[in-house]
Amino acid sequence: MTGSMYAAIAGLRTHMQNLNVIGNNVANVNTQGYKSSRSVFKTTIYTTLSGGSDGTQVVGGANPSQIGYGSNMASVDIDMSTGNLAVTGNPTDMMIDGAGFFLMGNKDVAATFDGSAGDVNKLTSLTLTRVGNFEFKADGHLTNNDLCVYGFMCTGTATQADVIAGKAKEVGDPIFSDQLVPIRFPRIKSVEKFYDAEGVEITGEELADIKEQYDEDGTLPDGVTRKMVPTIMYASDMADPVDEDGNPDPDGTRAYKPLDDYHEMITEGEGDAAVTTRKDYPYAQFNGITVDKKTGIISGTSNDTNETVIIGCVAIGQVTNPNGVTQIGNSYYTAGPGSGDLTVSVLGGGAEGMGISHINQSLGWASAGIGPDGPGADADDAAVPEDIDGLRIRNGGKTGLQTNGLESSKTDLAQEIANMIVTQRGYQANTRIITVTDSMLEELVNMKR
Repeated sequence: MTGSMYAAIAGLRTHMQNLNVIGNNVANVNTQGYKSSRSVFKTTIYTTLSGGSDGTQVVGGANPSQIGYGSNMASVDIDMSTGNLAVTGNPTDMMIDGAGFFLMGNKDVAATFDGSAGDVNKLTSLTLTRVGNFEFKADGHLTNNDLCVYGFMCTGTATQADVIAGKAKEVGDPIFSDQLVPIRFPRIKSVEKFYDAEGVEITGEELADIKEQYDEDGTLPDGVTRKMVPTIMYASDMADPVDEDGNPDPDGTRAYKPLDDYHEMITEGEGDAAVTTRKDYPYAQFNGITVDKKTGIISGTSNDTNETVIIGCVAIGQVTNPNGVTQIGNSYYTAGPGSGDLTVSVLGGGAEGMGISHINQSLGWASAGIGPDGPGADADDAAVPEDIDGLRIRNGGKTGLQTNGLESSKTDLAQEIANMIVTQRGYQANTRIITVTDSMLEELVNMKR
């Protein structure tokens, strides 16, 4: 008889846990990007009163007779399907339409990547989210008031040599770095330029002669003017030239390294009193920022140069089992055990158009001793070291992007209210089992009266 009481207690516990799940869903009915959960019950242990039999030529078979001892929580599953778009009007608010997550992290996570096979595991140090409430902050980075958005930075526009090398399809197309880094504004610098009497910029050998004369005596040929022109300094995945000891050397070898913002070193004083300080160029300011829905490429109009500038491309993280990600609060997830492999993709088949095939490929080249002009003197050398093949950039498949809005909550309030009623009645019924069992035990104790 006490078995029924213990079964009812197990039922009470399970229904209470289910109510916790329902309560969390209802609490997040207006939480952007929230994915509702559901409880799945399972039976617990059974006591077998009599076993089953197949029967014989004389007697028939018998089914096993068993008594169960309540229920338990089998799992709490997440519904990772896409919610509806809630329009906000903010051009940098984004919603992933389909499978995938935004990749988020601190600014220093990118410094841990080296282009080796180990980067596959290092990717899991990035945090995943479905909430794209992003904005460019005062430090020039695209963030959600907490972590930076990771993606691929534009490093300039393609020249004819870039087209021949397969980095772009046409001259003037944006060129992207293969390094996965926080997306940020490029910097701005005033660059010295010379123009002839008709306002045409002077280049080549003529420019070299004019600059040499100007540096010597501060004069210019007739009709030539000098201007300091604001110029966008794109991010670069190339280190400054260095000699074999790693010291700055204009005639040295250029080697790949993690993206580094432009700056200049200023020396004040002479001799032993000389002090060298680093001066970073300021971040450029933009208006009219837009995000391409098909590719995730972010662009804007420079306030300084009035030109349209490609800033970067948002990366999308995808896992083998989206329902297996681990929730860590603040609308964040991690690609932990159960989620499968975490891969990085770009939308709309953009990897081919961006001219890159592997994440951090340039870093892998550096670790393999390969220079920026190719894999080496031997044309048969592999262009990509074998140990970074696992870092191939994937295409996003059918996943798309919606802008000017956020993903609404997946909580179905009507369904949750109905589940709440059913859970309440289930809990109430289990309490009745305990009450009836108690009454029966009372009658048993009072039998001798």
